[in-house]
Amino acid sequence: MSATFAALGEFGDAISFIFTERENQRGSPVGGAQNLPLLWEHLKLTAAAMGLALVIALPLGLILGHTGRFSFLAISTSNVGRAVPSVALIALFIAFFPSSPEFLNVTLALALLAIPPILTNAYVGVRQTDRDAVDAARGMGLSGAQVIRQVELPLALPLIFGGIKTSTVNVIATATIAPLVGVVTLGDPLVAASVYGREGQIGASIIVAALAIAAEVGLSAVQRAVTPAGIKLARGPEDRARTRFGLSKRRIQTAP
Repeated sequence: MSATFAALGEFGDAISFIFTERENQRGSPVGGAQNLPLLWEHLKLTAAAMGLALVIALPLGLILGHTGRFSFLAISTSNVGRAVPSVALIALFIAFFPSSPEFLNVTLALALLAIPPILTNAYVGVRQTDRDAVDAARGMGLSGAQVIRQVELPLALPLIFGGIKTSTVNVIATATIAPLVGVVTLGDPLVAASVYGREGQIGASIIVAALAIAAEVGLSAVQRAVTPAGIKLARGPEDRARTRFGLSKRRIQTAP
């Protein structure tokens, strides 16, 4: 097995680093089982940021989509979220809350980066809901909250999960910069090459990429599962394929 890894060059060394523990130049153990604490911290940070983003963005997107007001908020939030650098957000939180735990500061920064896709997709998903179904629900005497819960939310779930999927992958990738402020995630081998070596950098990159792919595939499966049967039947093969990958033919129109 080691001969096979050696034949792969640096990539083989990185694979070996993932599964085999060794000592670095300073005599400290790295690689193998030592990657598990880094992986656990990475997953905790991702889960905390996504949980906070969902609590904020999902209800807000549903309410804005239901009322049809403040569409500029959903659009502007999405545009601003793509424009603000992750490192700048983390530095901002540390500057304003220097006494707060580093984990909390990084979680808040990553949550802000995760909010735009969820908010925008929730808003668009509700606005694209069949208006006849909404009018029928109101005609049956359902309240606004019941219309959201029983009609608009189920029909918007495929697009909402597309936003959740995008945010999750982004947070997994961005959490690699957390070690810059003291939160030791899988990004630690990337920023501390002198400790982990070149094989550690590549090995950690492979693990992060595998996490992102797993999140993409897993959430895509959930997205397909929550798509109502009526929507699946109404769509042709092309639309089902687009839903599978979180795409939509309709796009938000922004002002020039």
